[in-house]
Amino acid sequence: VQLVESGGGLVQPGGSLRLSCAASGFTLDYYAIGWFRQAPGKEREGVSCISSSGGSTNYADSVKGRFTISRGNAKNTVYLQLNSLKPEDSAVYYCAANTIETMCVTFSLNEYAFWGQGTQVTDSS
Repeated sequence: VQLVESGGGLVQPGGSLRLSCAASGFTLDYYAIGWFRQAPGKEREGVSCISSSGGSTNYADSVKGRFTISRGNAKNTVYLQLNSLKPEDSAVYYCAANTIETMCVTFSLNEYAFWGQGTQVTDSS
């Protein structure tokens, strides 16, 4: 049971990236999925989450209007579209499954499991 993130890279301020979260060994559709990030020397923080049905989403204030979370048409994939990137968006981005609830209400780390290894997003300026 594992989540695998991909799609990170080097990007200029104002640029875009699409991150992917793919599942191995279980079905993502049963879980609310969250995206988190952790910059050097900082705590891991919630960025966005999507309910199991895909009908509800939530975003941290710092990314509202710039990032979009979605479920792929193909099963077992969740995407995070990053637009208008800022230097402060540089971090390792992780996805995880909420094992407590299927709605997207909180970014409490204690509710999430099956963490992936992360994908690095780096500001190139």
